[in-house]
Amino acid sequence: MNSDGLYPEIKQTEQELMESLIRDYALDIKKIAFLYVNDVMESEDILQEVFIACYQNLHKFREESSYRTWLIRITINKCKDHHKRWSVRNLFYKASVDPQGDFHSAEEPLLTKEKTEEMMSQLSHLSSKYKEVLILYYYQELTMEEVGKVLSISSNTVKSRLLRAKKKLKEKLEGGN
Repeated sequence: MNSDGLYPEIKQTEQELMESLIRDYALDIKKIAFLYVNDVMESEDILQEVFIACYQNLHKFREESSYRTWLIRITINKCKDHHKRWSVRNLFYKASVDPQGDFHSAEEPLLTKEKTEEMMSQLSHLSSKYKEVLILYYYQELTMEEVGKVLSISSNTVKSRLLRAKKKLKEKLEGGN
């Protein structure tokens, strides 16, 4: 024990764990947040909120799931909170995400950009239960079982929500709504 009553080895372990979590999962969390809120700046704010919540609740982690699953759950909750606070459903941000996590520049072909913008716009207008399964399954590439764990629903429910979500998204894209 040092003079201020702290155990440096415990603090260092928490610090190392947080650094590891940030290094391993920050990009995934930022992508989920962006896909959910469709705004770069807001997704960065949510990313910070997620890791603040993680740090504050690290001692409560029960190891019933992986850190990744736990962080994704926190991210989804923060995104839902964001929707409640800011009514983001009415905002449109015209950007897209590439697989490396960089945001495309204006050099991107116009047709691809328009399709991506329309897809992002329509995705942001789906209800939370459909948006969540699409983001986790297609963008985060979780299995149906993993999605079920993150959302605390059965894998059969995940499957049916995926089917309904794809149908709704297809209708919106084809109908131009």
